[in-house]
Amino acid sequence: MSLAGGSLYFWVGYGVFAICYSLLHWWWLWAKMAADIIGWTLNYIAQRYWAFQTSHPYLREIQHVSRYLTIEIVGFVLDYLIIAGLKAIGITPYIGFFISAGFFTVWSYLWYKYWVFPQEKGSSN
Repeated sequence: MSLAGGSLYFWVGYGVFAICYSLLHWWWLWAKMAADIIGWTLNYIAQRYWAFQTSHPYLREIQHVSRYLTIEIVGFVLDYLIIAGLKAIGITPYIGFFISAGFFTVWSYLWYKYWVFPQEKGSSN
């Protein structure tokens, strides 16, 4: 189920990026930021209330949100460095999205499962 949230983030974000970058002719960085804001919001909702839902969460909502934002800010920096580096060597940001997504599929799942949305000791998801 976590993959569904990540897919939602990726495809909606990719669509927003395409509109902003190719149709509106925004600089790639601004287009990527718009895509991420919308994608992160949808991803959080999917991860929190579907993929990693628990009937008795032991963290308050603000703790989930702050952990999510912390890991996404770190990921944000890494993601932008990956895409900027690839663009610098001539690879389009559209391809950069896919390359970066491969890395972040594993990165995000591990952080979400064990830190952002952890379960109480002894429960299973």
